[in-house]
Amino acid sequence: MPSRPSHRGPVRVAIVGTGAIARGSHLPALTALAAGQPLEIVAAVDVDAASAEAFCADAGIPHPYTDLSAMLAEQRPDLVTLCTPPRFHRDQTVAALRAGAWVWCEKPPCPSLEDFDAIEAAEGPEDGGPYAAIVFQHRFGSGSRHVRELLAEQAMGRALVAHCQTTWYRDEAYYAVPWRGSWSSEGGGPAMGHGIHQMDLLLDLLGPWTEIRAMAGRLVHDVETEDVSTALIRFESGAMATVVNSVLSPDEVSRIRIDCEHATVELTHLYGHRNADWRITPAPGVPSAQAASWQDFGADVPSSHEAQLRGLLEDLRAGRRPRSSGADGRKSLELVTALYKAAFTGATVRAGEIGPGDPFYGALHGDAPGWAPRSTAESVEVTA
Repeated sequence: MPSRPSHRGPVRVAIVGTGAIARGSHLPALTALAAGQPLEIVAAVDVDAASAEAFCADAGIPHPYTDLSAMLAEQRPDLVTLCTPPRFHRDQTVAALRAGAWVWCEKPPCPSLEDFDAIEAAEGPEDGGPYAAIVFQHRFGSGSRHVRELLAEQAMGRALVAHCQTTWYRDEAYYAVPWRGSWSSEGGGPAMGHGIHQMDLLLDLLGPWTEIRAMAGRLVHDVETEDVSTALIRFESGAMATVVNSVLSPDEVSRIRIDCEHATVELTHLYGHRNADWRITPAPGVPSAQAASWQDFGADVPSSHEAQLRGLLEDLRAGRRPRSSGADGRKSLELVTALYKAAFTGATVRAGEIGPGDPFYGALHGDAPGWAPRSTAESVEVTA
């Protein structure tokens, strides 16, 4: 495997998958950052030749491809951004890593912990990579950084009680995309495909968890996966949290609330947050000067693909492991996996217990009774 301990010169980037997430998030972030640093988007890959060619023509990208291996061999990119359905992430990430490219992979990272561990095994040595990071943009930006520092310092006292809510709405047209709602192609339902963002942020704020209990249901949609789940989580610190993930909620919201000894901090948004979306409410008796100090979020840097990518490019150039890669990225997938295991078995699941030999290590539903496919339509290979 080629090794690149540090990087000088323009970063050569290739985009794999030219669907909505590539056009709406990855390409704008790359274009914005290219205006201020040496960065080139050299290629785009899609199994649909017309889509790849149109994407490249619209964005001024010189090389469209339908074959990932050919692109890696001919263009030798420094960074590959993956915008494809989750079922392809393992093989595509490993191929890019073995070609010496770093990878920035859309969530969900891959359909199982087994897949994730195979990706991590393909990474380079600790002295420079290449590494594979997951798109977890909600933990980036000024608001999450400020609150994470307050909680780490226990400036508002110990964190005690938390609520993590991803209650969105998805209709039948959403599930008409062939790879959605399938265990094999999407990996899971709203816990995996939607709520993982807020759960990742919750872990980033509160630290390691110790145990989880959960329920999951398929109440409306005729798909394989769940369409709602709830969970109770205990953290190493002693804090306890409730989690709700839903695609059945017309009044959509993403929310995290953490009650500490001396204040409540709450984030309310939908798909991204700014400083103004955070609110800190001091407990009675807290000195006004102290409460005011908690409100200093600094310059407003919204959570975004651009915010995460900026840090990733800095890490690439320095040859250091980026956030949301390795163990730091795995922890959120492990929590989601444990949620499914707890829901489908009725047991309390503890951190670290799901490994090789556990049925949930290789598939998030663990072949659980009662969760056989409801739809017999075969999945087809499409772009995100």
